[in-house]
Amino acid sequence: MSVIIEQPMERVARIRLNRPEVRNALNQETRAQLAAAFERVGANPDVRCVVLAGSDKVFAAGADIRDLSERSAVEMMLRNTHRLWQAIADCPKPVIAAVNGLALGGGCELAMHADIIVAGEGAAFGQPEVRIGIMPGAGGTQRLTRAVGKFRAMKMVLTGQPVSAREALEMGLASEVVADGEVQARALELAAEIAALPPLAVMQIKEVVLAGQDASLDAALTLERKAFQLLFASADQKEGMHAFLDKRKPEYVGQ
Repeated sequence: MSVIIEQPMERVARIRLNRPEVRNALNQETRAQLAAAFERVGANPDVRCVVLAGSDKVFAAGADIRDLSERSAVEMMLRNTHRLWQAIADCPKPVIAAVNGLALGGGCELAMHADIIVAGEGAAFGQPEVRIGIMPGAGGTQRLTRAVGKFRAMKMVLTGQPVSAREALEMGLASEVVADGEVQARALELAAEIAALPPLAVMQIKEVVLAGQDASLDAALTLERKAFQLLFASADQKEGMHAFLDKRKPEYVGQ
């Protein structure tokens, strides 16, 4: 299997790329396995947060060029790869990307499907597709622009030059940077913290942030307001507020 699902701790799933011989390059089979993995953990009520990881050496070095070099335009269209990427984007649980080493091309696009990115000091992010005669095709021109702005995104996609983890953090392409040896542990620490919070509120926050980012401000505020009001129908809201008033630790059940 080129994608492995693990449960390193209660309520947290880890989806790990496992193609070390090709630096976790993303071929069609790997993309299909990623989509299936995200659908599985997204539907699992016992999972409240997901960590997406490569190895301690490399996250994902990009698409598998051997799998693409002789393909025709029609073959590429019929692959419907966008549907496989959408399965990741549609995951209702928060996703934390743990990025060690290279996150290039499809690897960078994969990381950008996450909600939080924890990068190691030695990580590098880039969209080098232009250097082999193509362009990003899984969000590299769109998610990147929304994350870092037009001028920084244009420099990355037009030159193919990668940026360091510290540069990524400064421009808004990473949430935090830690020592290379601490990436996986830090991602799991954050996942455990989120998994201990009320899952309905967490999922509503993710849904509203993603749905509202490309809407008008008025429409996005309406989404936020309605989601806020809806949570008052949950048992977790009552539990959270009563626990606060009683000065005790809340127990959230996702109802």
